[in-house]
Parts: sequence; C-alpha cells; structure tokens
Amino acid sequence: MEETNENREIAVSENQDMQSKSITSLVKSLIKFQSEVKDISKDKVNPFFNSKYADINNIIQSIRKTLTSNDLAISQGNRYCIDSNGFYIITTLYHSSGEWLRSELRMPIGGKKDAQAVGASVTYGRRYGLLSILGISVDGDDDDGNLSTNKQQ
Repeated sequence: MEETNENREIAVSENQDMQSKSITSLVKSLIKFQSEVKDISKDKVNPFFNSKYADINNIIQSIRKTLTSNDLAISQGNRYCIDSNGFYIITTLYHSSGEWLRSELRMPIGGKKDAQAVGASVTYGRRYGLLSILGISVDGDDDDGNLSTNKQQ
C-alpha cells in the first residue's frame, strides 16, 4: 500500500508526543551511529542470579563519543502517573537539528517500595530504555530467556 502525504500527516499527529514533526536527520545519524558503535560488554555481576549485565555507566561511557560524533544526545527522566498508578522512564534521543524521538517504559516497583526499590527500577529502566531507543544490544543479551533457563536446569 502506497503511503500518501495525508497518511503521513495522520501518523505524525498521532505521535506528536513521541517524536518531532520530522525525524529525517535524526534517522540518518542514528543509522550512522549504529554502524559505528562498538559492542558493549557485561561488566557487572548480579550476585542474586549469578548473571552478568552491563552497568548503566558502562553503557553511557561506551556510546557517548559515538553519539556526539553523530550529532546525537540522550536525555532520561521519569514520571509517575496517578491515573494508571504507573512509574515511567522517559528516554529522549535528540539530534543537533532539533529533531527528537521519545520512548516511555513503564516500570514496576518491587521490594518494599522504598527509595532503594525505586532507584533499582529507575536504573533498570534507564538501561533498557537507552539500549532500546538506540537499537543496540549488549554482547550476549538474553532476550528470550534461554540462557537463564539453561543455567537453572
């Protein structure tokens, strides 16, 4: 089916809060970024599950120069929605042209629902929000859960 200007305008208006009106320059830079970014290693161990993961600081350090050399920047924040009782991590990818793309990830708050539980949820959400919006993965990611399943058998 051929996309018409009318269809594009409708799609943009429905996504107004998720992206700028145009993302052409941003997409070109993102493609270039993805072709240049190096593998991110898992540098930390989760003692509870005895599994390795990439720390948020390691991820940021691994991508910062490649982001900036491609005129890209990341901003992350959070919000709480009273209506849905949801806690959200918001990741925004910016291009030097002023174009932007936003993603939201609803996160559960586990444990005692104290500051430490919120902090853990924020860190986890930031890590996955960042990797997701940039379209990158960490070396050996276990997207389908097979690695942890195999370890438990």
